[in-house]
Amino acid sequence: MMTNMKFTKEIKIALVAIFALVVLFFGMQFLKGLSILSSNNSYFVAFADATGLSTSSPVYANGYRVGVVKALNYDYAPDGNIIATLELDQQMRVPAGSRAELASDLLGNIKINLVLADDPLHMLAVGDTIPGAAEVGVMSKLGGMLPAIEKMIPKLDSIMSSLNMLLADPALRNTLHNVEGMTANLDATSRELRTLSASLNSEVPGMLQKTNGVLDNTQQLTANLSTIDVADMMAKVDRTLKNVEEMTQRLNNAEGTLGLLMRDKSLYQNLTRTAADADSLMIDLKQHPKRYVHFSIFGKKDK
Repeated sequence: MMTNMKFTKEIKIALVAIFALVVLFFGMQFLKGLSILSSNNSYFVAFADATGLSTSSPVYANGYRVGVVKALNYDYAPDGNIIATLELDQQMRVPAGSRAELASDLLGNIKINLVLADDPLHMLAVGDTIPGAAEVGVMSKLGGMLPAIEKMIPKLDSIMSSLNMLLADPALRNTLHNVEGMTANLDATSRELRTLSASLNSEVPGMLQKTNGVLDNTQQLTANLSTIDVADMMAKVDRTLKNVEEMTQRLNNAEGTLGLLMRDKSLYQNLTRTAADADSLMIDLKQHPKRYVHFSIFGKKDK
């Protein structure tokens, strides 16, 4: 009786262990993203290089997860491709001409993107092989740029050293101080301009009023000028010029007193001699006044 009870306990322990192993197996499959109870469709993808790809890697179509990588196998044929078995949802249909691309995110995780062809009439059958290739994305381009970046690093180092030397130059600090002073001067000038503008704005109405007054005076002057009889004034000027011309002709023709005086040489000489005699007389009068003026208290005549 005791042996049967002991045997029963061992069987129970074995059953619990088997159940735990089964749960562990299916749990691992579930954590890997593999379906456990549902029956999905399987497709194959041939990659020339599947670096980073592993089982349970996700499969996306238009950014939506539609399956996982179920297995990876090496094809020992001359091509030597890596055959990835994809397990896709039953509702997923793959058009003929589609391709599968390996892609990597910023964290380095590898996934498969299905680039679906635009052919709604022809679909791949379950179990067909989808052409595979590496996606030319941002990370791939960045990897291709790494050699060029490595060549640029020494130049960048030299540029940074030159920038450090430039920033440490006292001339640059002095220039910045000068720029600060110029900015302060420009600020002061701007304030003065604003003040001048405000002053002009306050004086402009008065200036406009004065300008209006000047314009009114100009209009009045124009009106006065328009009332002047220009023809009559020009006639008077012509008469005056004619009289001046007649007088000039008379002087030139030696007519009248002025003409005779201007042209008679003897008269000019007589006038010159008379002026000289008068001058001599005045000089003698100043020197000998008693010759011309006789004056005596007692009424006697000075001989």
